[in-house]
Amino acid sequence: MSFFAVFFALLIEQIKPLPRDNWVHDTLISWVGWTGRNFDAGRERHAIVVWCITVLTPALAATALYLVAVHYSLLAGLAVNVAVLYLTLGFRQFSHYFTDIRDALERGDEDQARRLLGQWRHLDASELPRTELLRHVLEHSLLAAHRHVFGVFFCFVVFSALGLGPSGAVAYRMAEFAGRYWAFKSRTLDAPANERLMHLSQRLFELIDHLPARLTAFGFAVVGNFEEAVNGWRNDAGLWRHDNEGILLAAAAGAIGVQLGGQAAPGVTPDRSKTFDSGSAAQTAGVPPQAGHLQSVVGLVWRSVVLWLLLTALLSLAKLLG
Repeated sequence: MSFFAVFFALLIEQIKPLPRDNWVHDTLISWVGWTGRNFDAGRERHAIVVWCITVLTPALAATALYLVAVHYSLLAGLAVNVAVLYLTLGFRQFSHYFTDIRDALERGDEDQARRLLGQWRHLDASELPRTELLRHVLEHSLLAAHRHVFGVFFCFVVFSALGLGPSGAVAYRMAEFAGRYWAFKSRTLDAPANERLMHLSQRLFELIDHLPARLTAFGFAVVGNFEEAVNGWRNDAGLWRHDNEGILLAAAAGAIGVQLGGQAAPGVTPDRSKTFDSGSAAQTAGVPPQAGHLQSVVGLVWRSVVLWLLLTALLSLAKLLG
């Protein structure tokens, strides 16, 4: 059932994607904001309570809905899985920015590409040189593909195998969104935020994302340049502050042979790159980012999707035959 649920969800999303400003995103913002306002009193234990209510309540609700549906019919259970995956998994939830930036670069409109990158990441990208602009687009696109597609996919498959339906997909999406929401509120909106809640949300998401990030990196290695991807994983993952991001980006850089990492420009992803004492910044091996690497990333991601779908189909078939 997992294979068919993911396949139909991706197919429907390609045919009828959610618009850029959609009710799902608005509902998530309202829900996370509501839990913070009503259950956060600024203490450490309140941060744990808020996170559990924010993340686990929707996951439990999805589980209950699935169990009720599957009690009546397997097709009803499949329909619930597809519907939830359609809302939590998919390229179109982030790819419009990637596509618009790529189109702007193809037209030679680098200023528009910088504006779009700034809108996407809520940061100032106006002073980025072309190579750095391409590097940040590549890095953000790879991370977004992982968090919107592969991370959700892996968590869904595991929890579905345990008979819990789409709860894994919902939990992963809520954990990722909660960590991003509280950081955004504190940094960009300059609004009062419980620092404990922000750090707890980010730390718990890193734990949840530990295995999915490594599976995504492994998939990139298999469908790309395996030797260089593994070398990048082993030698260059430490260029990034966050382990999960470092492993994923280093493996992807090796898989397509592009330089990623290095010192971030002021105001752009200040928490993603380390600044070394010497004032220089290390990068992965490969050639400097070029416009053609944008298409290479698209190919890498789609090949990985096909790889994991085939593996899921084979496992489902083995389960049926066994």
